[in-house]
Formats: sequence, structure tokens, C-alpha cells
Amino acid sequence: MCAGCFSTQKVTAAEPAATNGVKWLTIEEAEKLNEKAPRKFLIDVYTDWCGWCKRMDANTFSTTEIASYLNTYFYAVKLDAEGKQPVTFGAHTYSANASGRSHELAIAILNGKMSYPSIAYLDETKNLITVVPGYQTPDNLLPILVFINKELYKTTPWEQFLQEWAKNPQELKK
Repeated sequence: MCAGCFSTQKVTAAEPAATNGVKWLTIEEAEKLNEKAPRKFLIDVYTDWCGWCKRMDANTFSTTEIASYLNTYFYAVKLDAEGKQPVTFGAHTYSANASGRSHELAIAILNGKMSYPSIAYLDETKNLITVVPGYQTPDNLLPILVFINKELYKTTPWEQFLQEWAKNPQELKK
């Protein structure tokens, strides 16, 4: 899956950020929950200074439909790309890198393409599906969530899905 397929215009070790309605987890919490009830992961990679990240929290993740869909089908994780605390994911513990600018886990998840905000999608086995960089409105994010959740990325080109979505989004959400 390529990161460029979706063109649309805190994991912190201590406490995840709270955003109206989304049940944000630490990556460790999500990983533990995933052992008992597998789901895909949505990892919101952000920084404290990123205005578009804050706008996405306020205008996208705060909407009832987005929060409900995320809480039902994904483990939602916030990852502070410049966090200083070690984070264990899988069998590896990641730290802030030597330069202090980026966290090793953010670098790994974003494949070194540090852009904020970015959303990384992982499958239930913690394999990267894709990364979607940039600010997403609720109208842009919802079809991506459905496309990923329903695993349509395995069988349907994104452009074809968008054409079907434009015709009948309610049917595709089921």
C-alpha cells in the first residue's frame, strides 16, 4: 500500500492526549487490548507546536461520527513525534533519537518522512498498512477509515473506492 494513494486535501509514555470522544490510548495499552480483541491501529503522529495537528484534534477527531467509528473499529493512539519518554512496541523499546528532534518510534512508523500531522494505519498484527500525511477533514478521513477497516485496500483501488463512496457512503459504512 502506498502512502501517496490517499491524496486529500501523544503516543506518549505517560498520558495520551484527550480529544472529545476519541478514546486515545498509549501504544502499550493498544497493544495489550489487541492481544485479546484484535483491531487495526490508527496512530496520529503529531507535535506540540503543529497548528494543523491541533486543528485536526479540534475539527476532525472531535466529530461524533469520526470518534464513534474510531472507538468501534480501531485502537486510536497519539504519538508525540518529539516525545522524550521511551515507548515499548512489539519487542522493541524506542527512545528519543540522539538529535533529540524526533522519537525513534515516529521515525520508524513514518519511514523517516517526518511530516505532521500524519496518520499511520497498522493491521491487527502491527504491520504498517499505510501512512497518510497532512491535515484531514472529517469528510476526508471517514472514507479512509472505512477503506482501511473493511480491508478494501487489498482488493479495490482507492480511486474506484472513492467513486463508489460518492454514490453511496452509507452502504459502504455498514
